[in-house]
Amino acid sequence: MCGFRKVSAMLRPAMSQPNDNIIEIRNLCFSRGSRAIFKGLNINIKRGEVTAVMGPSGTGKTTLLRLITRQLRPDSGQILVDGVDIATLNKKQLYQLRKRFGMLFQNGALLTDLSVFENVAFPLREHTELSNRLIRHVVLTKLHAVGLRGAADMMPAELSGGMARRVALARAMVTDPDILIYDEPFVGLDPISMGVIVRLVRRMNDALGISSILVSHDVDEISTVSDCSYLISDGKVAASGSPDELNRASSELVRQFMHGMADGPVAFHFQAPDYAEQLLGRDAE
Repeated sequence: MCGFRKVSAMLRPAMSQPNDNIIEIRNLCFSRGSRAIFKGLNINIKRGEVTAVMGPSGTGKTTLLRLITRQLRPDSGQILVDGVDIATLNKKQLYQLRKRFGMLFQNGALLTDLSVFENVAFPLREHTELSNRLIRHVVLTKLHAVGLRGAADMMPAELSGGMARRVALARAMVTDPDILIYDEPFVGLDPISMGVIVRLVRRMNDALGISSILVSHDVDEISTVSDCSYLISDGKVAASGSPDELNRASSELVRQFMHGMADGPVAFHFQAPDYAEQLLGRDAE
């Protein structure tokens, strides 16, 4: 454990006085061209909890993660990390801030030419001056935590989808981040692998004392692992609360999403011109 603390201390910049929220999103607005993605979004990510962000496809869940890590800039509003508006950070400060994040990408994003061991070791080699002996200790400990210490010498092409996702999780947490982000971690997994990842998300969050942001539309898995969930629709928070509270919500939108109902406020068809007129070509006249 002392190795983890040493890594964490090397990567963590000075923080302001902590409060209950590690991230605060205030009145966030963001558009792509003429399409408004967020229209005054407000979300609080509580310290030490697993916070889920849900919503129908196309509501901007992954875009929100890019805004939180400042890969994108909002049109207006604020994103505060430990009370600091990330829009005010210069390049060096932003680089230091990003070291506090761990990221589990949708497809795992393992480096195909590196072994499992070297994939997990990569962030340590890039961002620290730890000795090879200590790197070996940290990497093997993280792989053991996800049940894959025995796969250290394997290549990504030799892994199943579930194993690859677990290696990616070990890599995401190898620097002992303050904030761990999961972008659709359950996509494409069989029921057993999904159950393993769900258990690891909860266990790693509690064991390491981190704060997790989980973006997904898998309602059952989110209900199992999250402390608080936000349902996004039409650029704003449509509902928030514990999984039980959302399941009991009276809102038609919330009920449609939580129970997978085909009919409801979320339409099947994307907004388009009149069908008959478009088929007959009248809109082109």
